[in-house]
Amino acid sequence: MCAMSIPTSSPIKPAIEVRGVSKTYRMWATPAARLWVPLLYRAARACQTVLPALAQRLNSAAMRRLHSHQALSDINLTLLPGESLGIIGLNGSGKSTLLQIIAGVLPPSSGTVRVDGRVAALLELGSGFNPDMTGRENVYINAAILGFERRRVDTLIDQIIAFAEIGDYIDEPVRTYSSGMVLRLAFAVQVHVEPDVLIVDEALSVGDAQFQAKAMTRIEEILANGTTLLFVGHDLNALRAFCQHAMLLEKGRVVLQGLPEDVITAYLQDIQRGVLSARGRDASALVAVADGFAHGKTRVLEARFENGGNHCTLRFAEPVSVHIALSLDSGIGAPGIIVDVLDLKGLQVSGRRITLPATPHGGLLNLRLQLSAALQKGVYRIRTRIVDAPSLEQTVVLARHDGGLSFEVIDDSRHRFTGLFELPMQVDILP
Repeated sequence: MCAMSIPTSSPIKPAIEVRGVSKTYRMWATPAARLWVPLLYRAARACQTVLPALAQRLNSAAMRRLHSHQALSDINLTLLPGESLGIIGLNGSGKSTLLQIIAGVLPPSSGTVRVDGRVAALLELGSGFNPDMTGRENVYINAAILGFERRRVDTLIDQIIAFAEIGDYIDEPVRTYSSGMVLRLAFAVQVHVEPDVLIVDEALSVGDAQFQAKAMTRIEEILANGTTLLFVGHDLNALRAFCQHAMLLEKGRVVLQGLPEDVITAYLQDIQRGVLSARGRDASALVAVADGFAHGKTRVLEARFENGGNHCTLRFAEPVSVHIALSLDSGIGAPGIIVDVLDLKGLQVSGRRITLPATPHGGLLNLRLQLSAALQKGVYRIRTRIVDAPSLEQTVVLARHDGGLSFEVIDDSRHRFTGLFELPMQVDILP
């Protein structure tokens, strides 16, 4: 069961409750097998009593023509109203299948799903639109499916059209739309129906960069109103920003549940194993360590501030020194270290790639980094990654260290700049 901030014994009714859900797909050897397999099974049942040997052969013949794929196996989770869960995993792990079952698009092979309240599911956006009807007509139809009366949609239609940014095309048939216009209109409908539960599957990449930013802002507004969120996507920054909890799926099974950063680290470790294997490196040498992972002897041994601690309080733009001790295996052709500064949500604020001296026989290295805390008031973390980087495109992460170092900037600098850091800018007031 997903760890939640409120005990499951609380009288609060869960927004989403999944119990023992599994999904098995039947795959037929040939199109004709769809006809022959049921006939063979029926013949086997008829012969079971009088000709058991023939029944066994008929069953075997049926099984050769029918295969199964276990997409999900015994999934359990509970989300209370207002909570948010991010689900990640490699392609084929069962993420989208699980969301479709919770959204009611697919039936489970076994187990139960209960969802309380109005659901907005950002899955296959636009798949329910009628191409011969106008965009406006499709808005009313989709809203009606979601339980909205026409007079309520009348009050929202202008907001939906403005959000979708399709202008006068709203009264043209959807078949005349570009794919981006269809996606934007479908997204606009779903996020304006005041959902109690929002289910998102890779839907935040709709449209151009400007529309994506607007979509993210709208999601934040929905969540601020107490909507429950179930999110699937490869955008780890979005998961960090929106989700209180995370779940890692692997081949249809839950392998880890917990805080987003812990689950993301395990997920990235799985990805790096695949990268290492593809590059002909020993993927089995990649192991989990405290606050990250390491490859053989390649790891961050220590990271600390100049005062010896792992946290410090700074004024705006105050300098600070960071000491990093690391170990390298032999044979790393282009060693380097990437130092990132993250905010409390895990979103990257800035970072630096540092080339390390080649060490053909491996060994220990000590670094001192000096940086200026020219950041807005808040708490920040420092993450380090050791890489083999003959080029930007060929960079392979060998070790990752997420924990330990943090600092707090105590000065409120909103009078200096907006955002998290100051952007150099020349301002000329023209007559």
